[in-house]
Order: sequence, then structure tokens, then C-alpha cells
Amino acid sequence: MRVLDDHSPHDAEPSQFRRVSVAIVGGGQAGLSVSRHLYDRGIDHVVFERHRRFHSWRVNRWDTFCLVTPNWQCRLPNFPYSGDDPHGFMLKDEIVDYLEAFAESFDPPIIEETAVTRIAAFEGSYQVETSKGVWLADQVVIATGGYDAPIVPPYAERLNPAIEQLHSRDYRRPSQLPEGATLVVGTGQSGVQIMEDLVRAGRKVHLAVGPAPRSPRLYRGRDATDWLHDMGHYAITIANHPDPIKALTQTNHYMSGRDGGKEIDLRRFVVEDGISLYGSLADMDGNRLSFLPDLEKNLDDADRSYCGIRDQIDAHIAREGIDAPEEPPFQKVWRPEAEVTEIDAEALNITSVVWSIGFRPDYSWIDVDVFDERGKPLFDRGITNTPGFYFIGLGWLNTWGSGRFLAIGEDSRYLADAIVQRREASAKI
Repeated sequence: MRVLDDHSPHDAEPSQFRRVSVAIVGGGQAGLSVSRHLYDRGIDHVVFERHRRFHSWRVNRWDTFCLVTPNWQCRLPNFPYSGDDPHGFMLKDEIVDYLEAFAESFDPPIIEETAVTRIAAFEGSYQVETSKGVWLADQVVIATGGYDAPIVPPYAERLNPAIEQLHSRDYRRPSQLPEGATLVVGTGQSGVQIMEDLVRAGRKVHLAVGPAPRSPRLYRGRDATDWLHDMGHYAITIANHPDPIKALTQTNHYMSGRDGGKEIDLRRFVVEDGISLYGSLADMDGNRLSFLPDLEKNLDDADRSYCGIRDQIDAHIAREGIDAPEEPPFQKVWRPEAEVTEIDAEALNITSVVWSIGFRPDYSWIDVDVFDERGKPLFDRGITNTPGFYFIGLGWLNTWGSGRFLAIGEDSRYLADAIVQRREASAKI
């Protein structure tokens, strides 16, 4: 647990600090959703954003990036998607346009290009130190998300320096990479979509396949997410989930919204596009790349997840007596003849590596007792045990949609209600 430090490192007197009822850290869709609800309730607040609002959507996505969930799931507060393609998948620039229109609908009190460098408890409030001065806030909402530090394993330093390395956050387009083959590491949503982006550009791709599950896209006449929504799958809370540990630790199911939406079957990419698959990457040393012998298991596990979702949909259709077209059973079009556990990057002309194995949050600037021994924030639906301190925009804050457009409106309303209740309770003291 962290040790609280109430002293002020600044020479300024507390009376010189600017006061505000609520400070929101993070100017993305989560932070501005809370802002919208506070705006509607007439509560004074400020939103701090280290860059421009919606920076990650503008800057940290590749050119062909698109949503994986359909547009109808974009349900920001008082601003649901209203375009003419609810079952389509917005491209990056369209997502930014949607977010900008949302912000312009109420003109949030945001201070951009301002980094929050420290937050600490101070005389019953919270001292919020920023690159442009110090504020005192009665309540604080952390809306910075969980994508601060790109994950790259330590052994990456031992890779031949002639091989270019970059993280998925910095990938933009195939022409950005040197001529030759590319090793993509990771099969979450970013990894498989970047893999496809390279394949479509005619690049040779080697893919290190991790344990990520996959999902059907169009199944029995509808998008699988439509079926799952109707089945109440997205309404299941983490408190009532049958396997909360799996929910919290499992990588998102991979599929694609490109070309109107499609499934990603890695076996087909081998057969039809000639990509090379390996198990989880285990080590690098010069030109030697080592993999775990888990390729077939990871492929089988992903297919098991895929078929499991189909089975759930089938059961729902039968139970409800829905007239829906039949689908042929899933069949494996390829399987590895042997587990390849070591390759020579130079011999295979691998000239670049794209890391797509996720991110870690950075809360080192928060000096408030809201973390467990591993540095993970502790909360119930975003409300911590430290009065007036909240988190939002994290996966499974309450439901599957908490880290996505689908449920951010509900989550932000819940926190705004809690903020109002605390404000009213404090006023009576």
C-alpha cells in the first residue's frame, strides 16, 4: 500500500491554489462523459488533458483502424450514434468526428496540453499538481485509461539491432516498415488487424500466436454482437460474472470491422495468404527467435471460444423460437504439422518486428491510498474506499462494455450520481 503524503511541495500557499468541486484527469471519451453528466447537473469541474482531447484516437491508431464493435454501440451521454450505418464500423477519422461532435454538444471545461504530475490528499480535499499550476479539488475522477506504457519484453534488447522494432501504438501503415518480412507479436485485436494490413499490402508476415480468443462476426443472419446484446451478455456485471478472474485477465476476442466486418480465422490466412504461424514468442538473441510449442493449443483454444459463442447463439435462437438461417459447422482448414520453436530472422528476411502485446497503466503520479499491493486500483463500479476518489474507462469497471463506447454512458452517470450524493452529504455537515 502507498504511504499518504499530505504536505505541499510548492511554495504557494493553499489560499493561492485554484479551487474546483471536481477534477477529472483525462480528456478522452470516459472523462468527457463524466463531464457531460456534471455539466447537466450544474456542478463546477475541470478536465485536465495532457495533449488534445481524444489524443489517442487521433494519434495512436494506424491509418486503416476501424471499430470492432458496430456503430450502434456508440452511446455517449445524450449523444448516441445517429449516422446512416448503425451496423457498420466507423473508421479512425469518423470516430474522431463523432467524438468531436459529442464534445461540441456541451463545450466541456477542458484544459488541454496540461499534464497532471501529482495528486495527493490535502486537508480534506485533493491537491492536483499540474504543469500549469496547482488546484484543490473536493473530488477527483481518474479517466486516463489503461494504455499508458506499451509492453515490450526485456529480451527485445537482445534482438539484432538491424531489425527495426516498433509497438502497435506507433504503427501507421505498411510502407512505414523496411522492405522484407515482418514478425507481428500478439494476436489480440491490434495484432491480427495489423497482420491483415500487412498481408493486404503484399508483405510476408510471420505471426507469433498468443492465447487470445476469437469471435464470430456475421452468424445466422446477424452480427454476433447483436445476438449477444439481445441475450443479455453485455449486461452481466463483474460482480455477477460466473468467472470474474477469467473476465478480468482474458484478452479481448479478435475479429475485424474492416470491409463491413469479418471474422479472423488465422488458419485461413495460412492457406490463402501464406502467412507463417508460431506459438508464443519466448526469447530473442541476435537473429535467433524462440517460441513456445503452444501454437496448436492457442489455435484450438481460440476456435473453442469461437464455437462456444456460436453454440450460445444457437441455444438462444432455439429457446426463443427465432427464425434464423442455418450455418454449416465450423471446420479447421489447416493445422500445424509440427511446432516450430526456433527460427533465424536473417535467413527468413525478417527486417521488422511489430509488438502487439498490450499496455500497462501508469499511476505513479497518484499519491492516494487506492491501490492494492500490485499497484492495481481498488474500486466498486469505479468508486474507491477513499471518499471522493473515482476511476472510469477501465475494462470491466462494471460490465464488458465499461472500457468501450457501449457502457461508458451508464458508468459515467453512475459516478456522477455518486459525486452529487457526496457533495450533498458534505453540504449538510
